[in-house]
Amino acid sequence: MQNVSLVYDVVVIGAGPVGENVADRAHTTGLSTVIVEGELVGGECSYWACEPSKALLRPVVARADARRVPGLRQAVQGPLDVAAVLAHRDAMSGHWQDEDQVEWLKQEDVNLIRGHGRLDGPKQVTVQTHDGERIRLSARHAVALCTGTSAVLPDLQGLAEVRPWTSREATSAHEVPGRLAVVGGGVVAIEMATAWQALGSRVTLLVREDGLLHRMEPFAGEMVAQSLREAGVDVRFETKVTSVARAGGELRIELADGGELTSDEILFAIGRAPRTSDVGLETVGLTPGDWLTVDDTCQVTAVDGGWLYAVGDVNHRALLTHQGKYQARIAGAVIGARAKGEPLDDSWWGAHVATADSVAVPQVVFTDPEVASVGLTTREAERTRRRVDVVDYDIGQVAGAVQFAEDYRGKARVLIDTDRGTVAGATFVGPGVGELLHSATIAVVGEVPIDRLWHAVPAFPTISEVWLRLLETYRT
Repeated sequence: MQNVSLVYDVVVIGAGPVGENVADRAHTTGLSTVIVEGELVGGECSYWACEPSKALLRPVVARADARRVPGLRQAVQGPLDVAAVLAHRDAMSGHWQDEDQVEWLKQEDVNLIRGHGRLDGPKQVTVQTHDGERIRLSARHAVALCTGTSAVLPDLQGLAEVRPWTSREATSAHEVPGRLAVVGGGVVAIEMATAWQALGSRVTLLVREDGLLHRMEPFAGEMVAQSLREAGVDVRFETKVTSVARAGGELRIELADGGELTSDEILFAIGRAPRTSDVGLETVGLTPGDWLTVDDTCQVTAVDGGWLYAVGDVNHRALLTHQGKYQARIAGAVIGARAKGEPLDDSWWGAHVATADSVAVPQVVFTDPEVASVGLTTREAERTRRRVDVVDYDIGQVAGAVQFAEDYRGKARVLIDTDRGTVAGATFVGPGVGELLHSATIAVVGEVPIDRLWHAVPAFPTISEVWLRLLETYRT
């Protein structure tokens, strides 16, 4: 085995979108940067999450939208072309090859080492490469852990022999299972239930809680559940799986209420865990397997010396790709500034990151109907004792919605901070509402006074006119 020692200004472990952005931003400040990756460059989002899942969902949602348009409805009554959908998914995932991403790193002059990277003391990283080489990396200024998360599986005896699906299998499967059991009530569970039901599976959704999307406004989960049932999904609430066994290729699923279910595949979408169990945390006084607590610049607070950063999902601030990339841009720039001894403007670096990761996190759930939300929910406002007025409006009453789809079903809710006179949160449910989200995010982040929002005139006839109707409802 050959041992090699290399020195860089910044060492990044994990070449997903977050790690790529940290490395790129640090390099643009003039620092030498290397990134370590044991799988595919581009990470979970590119190959097993955001991109393949949306490639599966787009034809499902587009067909649903088309079926609501008079004159087009009859032309789209047939089934989806499964082979074409899966081929498009494969193309969007780069056929699980990362040459394009590797080429981008080369163009940005960021070095890549393939292998498993582990911390080995302060500012030290050891890489075991795929060909047996051992490389020791020393960082002059910073090490950034961008290792993301992995799917959580329940502690059920014999589960490994069953070969359950996680989000990876759900987004990369090449055959449609005749019957699919989906365990979970969050975003991954309902998006995959939506996709595979439309592709031909008989889907049963097993939800331990009493509703879907429990972190969002209750009406969002209720409307999605109604739509799933109308599409043919068997949605069961307050249901717990107690055992799973495979016999003759068929899955037998036992439930806590004594019931039994048979299926061909089972997907567990019950949560995420940090990929920190084997990255050498113990060598710097941290506990393997833990989430990593960071400050507003993504610097790990429990490690002295200010050299260790944890960026993206691994710090548990906001488990979304766009938020991780946002953190990465900040962290990379901060690392560069600190390396040069440049002062940080706390009013920008600190407050801006905290705002984006706590009170203004935008999210879209790509189901039918779509769900889009940002900022506080009513439950969060109650929990934090924030005084808000709740304003609801039926999006189907907006002229633009009627143009979008016949019998449009949707709902909008905004929370108005009564002390500041600004929008504190917004939730939209309905076809096409994802395009409303950025305007809501700007309103929340910018703390735009309600009196100024009256002068942001929505074009007619678009769904954005719901903003005007919400303001009118608030004033009456």
